[in-house]
Amino acid sequence: MEIKKLNSQLQKSPIAIIGMACLFPQSKNLQEYWEKILHKIDCITDVPSSRWDVESYYNPDPKAPDKTYCKRGGFIPEVDFNPMEFGLPPNILEVTDISQLLSLVVAKQALEDAGYGLSRQFNRERTGVILGVALARQLSVPLCSRLQYPIWEKVLKSSGLSDEDTQKIVEKMKLAYVNWEENAFPGMLANVVSGRIANRLDLGGMNCVVDAACASSFGALKMAVSELSEYRSDMMLTGGVDTDNSILAYMCFSKTPAISPSQNTKPFDDDADGMMLGEGIGMIVLKRLEDAQRDDDRIYAVIKGIGTSSDGRYKSIYAPRPEGQVRALSHAYEDAAFSPATVSLLEAHGTGTRAGDVAEFTALKEFFSENNSKTQYIALGSVKSQIGHTKAAAGTASLIKTALALHHKVLPPTINITKPNSKFNIETSPFYLNTETKPWLCSEGGAPRRAGVSSFGFGGTNYHVVMEEYESEQHCAYRLHNTPQSILLSASTTKQLLIQCEDILQKLQSSAKDRCYLELIESSKSLEIPLTDVRVGFVANSLSEACNFLQIIIDWLNKYQESESWNLPQGIYYRKTGIALNGKVVALFSGQGSQYLNMGRELAINFPCLRQAYSYINGFLHQDGLPLISDIVFPPPGFDAATRQVQSEVLQRTEYAQPAIGVFSVGLYKILQQAGFKPDFVAGHSFGELTALWAAEVLSEEDYFFLVKARSQAMAMPKDPNFDAGVMLSVKGDVSGVNQLVKNFPQVTIANLNSKNQVVLAGVKSEIAQVQQILNQQGYSTVLLSVSAAFHTPLVSRAQKPFAQAIEAVTFKNAKIPVYSNVTGKRYPTQPQAIKNILKEHLINLVRFQHEIENIYADGGYLFIEFGQGTF
Repeated sequence: MEIKKLNSQLQKSPIAIIGMACLFPQSKNLQEYWEKILHKIDCITDVPSSRWDVESYYNPDPKAPDKTYCKRGGFIPEVDFNPMEFGLPPNILEVTDISQLLSLVVAKQALEDAGYGLSRQFNRERTGVILGVALARQLSVPLCSRLQYPIWEKVLKSSGLSDEDTQKIVEKMKLAYVNWEENAFPGMLANVVSGRIANRLDLGGMNCVVDAACASSFGALKMAVSELSEYRSDMMLTGGVDTDNSILAYMCFSKTPAISPSQNTKPFDDDADGMMLGEGIGMIVLKRLEDAQRDDDRIYAVIKGIGTSSDGRYKSIYAPRPEGQVRALSHAYEDAAFSPATVSLLEAHGTGTRAGDVAEFTALKEFFSENNSKTQYIALGSVKSQIGHTKAAAGTASLIKTALALHHKVLPPTINITKPNSKFNIETSPFYLNTETKPWLCSEGGAPRRAGVSSFGFGGTNYHVVMEEYESEQHCAYRLHNTPQSILLSASTTKQLLIQCEDILQKLQSSAKDRCYLELIESSKSLEIPLTDVRVGFVANSLSEACNFLQIIIDWLNKYQESESWNLPQGIYYRKTGIALNGKVVALFSGQGSQYLNMGRELAINFPCLRQAYSYINGFLHQDGLPLISDIVFPPPGFDAATRQVQSEVLQRTEYAQPAIGVFSVGLYKILQQAGFKPDFVAGHSFGELTALWAAEVLSEEDYFFLVKARSQAMAMPKDPNFDAGVMLSVKGDVSGVNQLVKNFPQVTIANLNSKNQVVLAGVKSEIAQVQQILNQQGYSTVLLSVSAAFHTPLVSRAQKPFAQAIEAVTFKNAKIPVYSNVTGKRYPTQPQAIKNILKEHLINLVRFQHEIENIYADGGYLFIEFGQGTF
């Protein structure tokens, strides 16, 4: 009974992650680490000369004695360390392990990230530090090596050297190693990693290190959580430290052997052949959730459960055992008190070793498949594919990645996977290998975003941590990663603009480049350009890309000074003068036909309003037991062309295409609204007209998504395989000739009259095929559209009645913005019932888009902004 009570502590008082900091391969800080993850950067490099001499120790033969067959790994970047910042005398640096020094830097950053820097008053006596540290004895190697001088003396003397020469050589050899002195002993001790942090940052709570091999940081996390759950501390600093990619580490893992012969980590891949070693330091700041809320702390994520286990008696001390891992998983979700079926992200231990991958996936599949028939809905991955196995820091590297994923509502990628391990039969499991950065979308009213993180260690120790998002969506600035930025420049003349661009480029290549780039971004946001000024603009993903674009602009301005305007494929736009916006602005909403997989991915990753729109419509669909539209638009990665083709065909089906287009258009419109966009008129093409009515506030968001669902379901393809729903054909050319031809085909009609030179025909497949052949012979340009039926023809009349009933079931209001109709080509009337009556006829009537645009233009609408999947 007492054990059960202790195990339920996290249910009563979950733990909040309120601060994080790290130093990982190619990443000096938390932001760089997250950006490397999002951008799928492979941080594995050649061994730098500062670690060990490749020429001396490398041999491609794994059996070569005293050699390693690997010369690559993940290495932390150089960091400026000022000992005086931490009150350390410079003369002790040589005899202080690097892990102790760099951990001070990361610990300070973590507390500052949490809002508890040196200037803030808080109860330091009830703040502790517990870290996972396994090796942390890089200094011990040279110190111990120095003590081998008696052996050197014997060897030299036995080789015929005199006592005098022997002593001279021994003294020279000693110079290669660190001297023993009073600070050497504490400088080499692993426990002083945490002790020095507590000492220098004045923390009075529990301070110690934990060694659980590669699971060390989770052993430390477990103890830190216990300190909080049992109210012995109010805040804890915990994490993992491993700065040891020395030749000793390489020899240890080469002779096991666990390192990848191909020198590439490929977790759960068919060609996985081992791990790569990495260095790293990661730390997190924890508080009880109730305390973090009381103190108004920023909360990245919440720890809901921790499960631990040992493998017991098994094949060998380092062979992974699935049964032991299952026990850890079971304990974790008992602790969290919710079903593992609600998890949708699993950050695995994922070392990439053959035995490790098979054992881990076997355990995961067994546990998560129990009483769960759902397949391929949990994104599985491992950050080791990018930074290598950071040993004692590995668990924290995974935990930080997962906390940031929950915070940003993003499913992060795993790299180096070309084909999932064929032995896994992953298609029949709850898992899929996520190889792309994509938005983490949910269903309103469903479970919050939840994730699991595993970490295992030599000796048969297993840990699994269960995490949950703090809030379903962000409501203020939250993004840690940089996003593409708009750059806009202007001047009175082309020559002045050229000079300005050259000056800015020079600044962006100077030592103050980062500050200058930020200033350039800020100035572009507030820039007001006179109509007569020359202007150029572009969107840059980074400072380096901005420099590249500026050089291109300089080259073009030198060559084409007299040009009125030009634009380049990179997205660079130039005009000699502005466009006089005397007319009114029109918002146009796209219809069905141009939807594609992963459309709007970047927007959904970065804008909460689009994610919220997905959540809303997902909730509608979930109520009726229908697939979530986010799963259709953002399916699991397809590892072959056939899979990707099937996924694309599913999205073309009307019951999915229309909700996908609708939710994307709504989110896109809201994003521009937040930027100040206000149209004078709204209109849509085919399905897009429904979105236009929403934008004009004729429909509430709830009623809009209700009608989207009703329309798409009513127009869905009947289950009868012999039913011919028809097809649609886009035709470019003289419309009058098309009109004459169509008269000879009774089951083909003009569905969309888009312009004098472009129409869309619709009808039964056989007759459309004949018409297309004739039109092609006559020189017309034709394209079959990606739609599942002949819309706006009698072939979809079956949908008219149910959609009309749905229209009558919701409330229509007076339009706040004039809306134009496809049916009449004119403005909708103002009375709600009259709007309903026209919309009921919309499905089977010709889309008079040309007339509609002409009428909008006649009413003063000159600037058209299109919202839809084909333009953004």
